[in-house]
Amino acid sequence: MPSHDETSPVGSGAGPVRRPPPARSGGAGRARTTAARAGGSGSGGNRPPGSGGGGRPPGSGGRGGGAGGRGGNGGRKGKPARTKKQRRRRRLKILAGVVAGMFVLLAVFVGVVYATTEVPDPNSVQNAQTTVVYYSDGTTEMGRLGDENRTNVTLDQVSEPARNAILAAENRDFYSDPGISLTGIVRAAWNNVSGGSTQGGSTITQQYVKNAFLTSEQTFSRKFQELFLAIKLDNEYSKDEIFENYLNTIYFGRGAYGIEAAANTFFGVPAANLTAEQGAVLAVLIRNPSGNDPEVNPEGATSRWERVLDAMQEEDWLTADQRAAAVYPPVLPRAGSNLGIPAGPEGLIVRQALDELRAKGYTDQQIQAGGLRITTTIDKPAQDAALAAVNDVMTDPVQPENLREALVSIDPRTGAVRAYYGGPNGNEFDYAQALRQPGSSMKPYVLATALQQGIGVESRRDGSSPQTFSDRDAPVRNSGGASCGNCTLVEAMTRSLNTTYYGLALEVGPDNVRTTALAAAGMPEAWDDGAKTLANADGGTGASIGIGEYEMRPIDQAHGFATLAAGGVERTPYFVSRVTDSTGAVLLEYGGDAGEQVIPADVASDTTYALEGVADYSRRPLDDDRPVASKTGTQGLNAEDNSDAWMVGYTPSLSTAVWMGTEVRDPIRNASGAIVYGSGLPGAIWQQYMDAVLAGTPEEPLPEEPLIDADRNGPPATQSTPPTSEAPATTSAPPVTSEAPAPAPTSEVPVTSTPPATTPPTTTPPVTPPAGTTLPGPVLPGGGGAGGGGGGGGPGGGAAGGQPAAAGGG
Repeated sequence: MPSHDETSPVGSGAGPVRRPPPARSGGAGRARTTAARAGGSGSGGNRPPGSGGGGRPPGSGGRGGGAGGRGGNGGRKGKPARTKKQRRRRRLKILAGVVAGMFVLLAVFVGVVYATTEVPDPNSVQNAQTTVVYYSDGTTEMGRLGDENRTNVTLDQVSEPARNAILAAENRDFYSDPGISLTGIVRAAWNNVSGGSTQGGSTITQQYVKNAFLTSEQTFSRKFQELFLAIKLDNEYSKDEIFENYLNTIYFGRGAYGIEAAANTFFGVPAANLTAEQGAVLAVLIRNPSGNDPEVNPEGATSRWERVLDAMQEEDWLTADQRAAAVYPPVLPRAGSNLGIPAGPEGLIVRQALDELRAKGYTDQQIQAGGLRITTTIDKPAQDAALAAVNDVMTDPVQPENLREALVSIDPRTGAVRAYYGGPNGNEFDYAQALRQPGSSMKPYVLATALQQGIGVESRRDGSSPQTFSDRDAPVRNSGGASCGNCTLVEAMTRSLNTTYYGLALEVGPDNVRTTALAAAGMPEAWDDGAKTLANADGGTGASIGIGEYEMRPIDQAHGFATLAAGGVERTPYFVSRVTDSTGAVLLEYGGDAGEQVIPADVASDTTYALEGVADYSRRPLDDDRPVASKTGTQGLNAEDNSDAWMVGYTPSLSTAVWMGTEVRDPIRNASGAIVYGSGLPGAIWQQYMDAVLAGTPEEPLPEEPLIDADRNGPPATQSTPPTSEAPATTSAPPVTSEAPAPAPTSEVPVTSTPPATTPPTTTPPVTPPAGTTLPGPVLPGGGGAGGGGGGGGPGGGAAGGQPAAAGGG
C-alpha cells in the first residue's frame, strides 16, 4: 500500500492547481485531477486505483470506462450539459447586457451633447440673413438679396386672431409640446431611410431654429442639431419668446420678412389690426410664399385658407358663426418690389440663378432669408465684354430705341453659362428667353439630319431660285437673286441658299429635323403654354423648319450650337456652380452634367466643317483668322422688312448666340434707316464679343475635311448664277452703313413668297416669357405669318390675310 493515494494532496495546497503529467501514475500531485473532483459514488476523496472512481486504472485504454469517466453523468469538465432553454436564456442575458450598455452609452452621449449645445441669444441673431450672389470667381459680388422690408414687433403687437391662424396652420400644440414633434421626426426618418423625400415634421420651435440658427442643408446631421437646439431652446425660453421670434423671422413673400412687414405688404395694416381672415391668408404663405400668393395661385391659396379657418374652428379659436361668415379678404396687388434683384443687366442673371435653385428644391425662405452664398458660372471679364459689345455697337452711332438685343455664351465642355445679356433692366422682360424665329440659323440642324441619313456635306443639291415643292404651292426663293443649280451642301450653307435647305428638309423629313434640333438644343416637346415646340399653331412641322419658321430662344441656339461644338454631346446649360451658407459650409457643388451623345461625333464634325466659311463670307471673321464655325439668320417680316436677325457661332470652348429684334414684330432698321440683317448689327456684337473673350487664348483647331462621303443623288451639274444684289429682287440693295461692314451678297436678305393656296392663313402663338416673368407693354408675337417665318413658308404658312409672307435668309 503506497504511503498516499496518487490523487491525494501532497504538501501545502496553497499553490496553483496543476494537472499532473498524464504519463505518471504515482508521484506527488498538488491537487486532485478534474476527473477525481467529479468522481463517482465513494464517500472518500482518496480511492485506490481501479475502484471505479475518478481516476483511470493504470494501463486503461478506454475513455468511457468508469462512472467517473467523461461518458458518465458529468458534462464537459465534469459539469452537467446545459439544456437548450438554459443556452437560450444565457444568450438573452448577454443580448440584454449589450443593449443596456448601448442605452447607457447613448444616454451619456445625449447628456454630453445636450450639455454642450449652446443656444444663441435670439436677440443677437439677425432674423433674415442676406443672401449674396457672386460671379464665378466666388468673390466679386453680383447682387445682395433679403435685406429690406423688415420690422420686428413684440408678440402683443400681433393680433390674437392672426396668432391663432398661424398656430392652426403650423403647430396647434405649440404651447404644450416639448419643442419637437416625435411623430414628425419618426415620419421624416422613415421617409429618408426608405428613399422618400428628405423632410421633417417640424414644430414652430424647430422651424425657428432652422431659419434663425442653422443652414438649409437637408442632412441627418443638420436635423440632429436642430433636434437638440429645439429642445434646449424650449427649456431655456418661454413659449411666447419663441413664438415672437418666429413671427419676426419667417418669410411671407413679396420681400416681406416677419409678420409686421407682411401685414403691411398684403393688407396695408399693422400686424395688430389683422383679422382672422387676413391672418389665415398670411398663414398659408409660410409653407410656400411664391406658390401660395393669392395673386399667383388664387385657387390654391383660397383652398388652403379655408382649411386654416376649419382648423381654427376645431380649436375653438373661431365660432361656427364666425367661420360661416368668413370671406376671403382683398389682398393688395404686388407693389413691384424687386426683392433685392439688381436693377442692371446682371439682375436677369440673378433671376436665372434663383430659378435654378428653386428647381433644385430650395424654398423662397431659404433663398431670400437663408444667408446663402451663391456662386454663379458667369465669368466677370466675359460678362463685361458682352456688355461692352452691346453698348459699343448700339451707341456708335446711336441705334433706334425700339431695337432689343440678347446674347448668351456657353462653355460647350460643361454647359456653364459664361455671359448672359437679356436686356438692360434686371426687372423687365428677359429677351434671352424670348421665343423668336431663327431664320437661316436653323440650317445646321437640317444638315446634321441629312448627314445622319448618309448625305455628306459634299453632296450636291439644286439651289436654283425660285423653286416649288410638293408641300406648298408658292415658290421658295433665294435671297438676293442667288441661284446655284448644282451646289454642294457646304457652298449652299455658306451662301445660305433657301431653296437648297428647304428641299433638303423636305427630303430628310421635317419631323426628323425637329428631332435633331430638340435633342441638340435640349428643348421640351412643348412650351409652358402647351404649344408644341418647333411646330405651327396646328401642331404640324413642315419643311419650312429648314429655313427657320418655328420659334426658338437665344439661349436655345447657344445651347444647340454648343452641342455641335462638343462633338454632338449635349449638356444642359446652368448658372449656379456652388452654394454655401453664411459660415462657408458647402450646400451645393455642381460642375455640369456628364452630357449625352445626341448627335453622332462624325455628324457633328462634318456640320462644323460646313459652317467654317460663314464668318469670312459674312465679313465677320475673328481676329488673326481664328477658326470658328458660325451661321447668320434673318427672319423676314414682309416683302421689304425683317423682324429678327441672328448671329450664332462657336469654337470648341465657347458657343455664343446674338439676337436682335423688337418688343413686337416691328421692322428692324439701323440708325441709317437700312434693314438689319444677321451679319449686320448682331454680327458686329458677336464678332466684338468673341474677339474680346478669346483674346490671348490658344487657337483651337476645327475639322479640316469631312468624314462622311457624299451621296450620288445630286442633280446634274449646271452653271451657277452669281448673286446680283444684297436685297430681294423686288427691292434695291440697302446702303452700306458705317456701324458694321457690309454683308456679303445673298447671305442676309429674305425674299418673298405667297402662302399655299390650299392652306388658310394662320398665326403662331405669341412669344411666351419664361415662367414667373411678365412682358412689358405689348405681347411679343411668336412666328410670323404662316409659312412666313424663316423661309418661304410651309404648311400653315402665310402672312395674315393671305398677304405675301417673307422667307428667311442668311
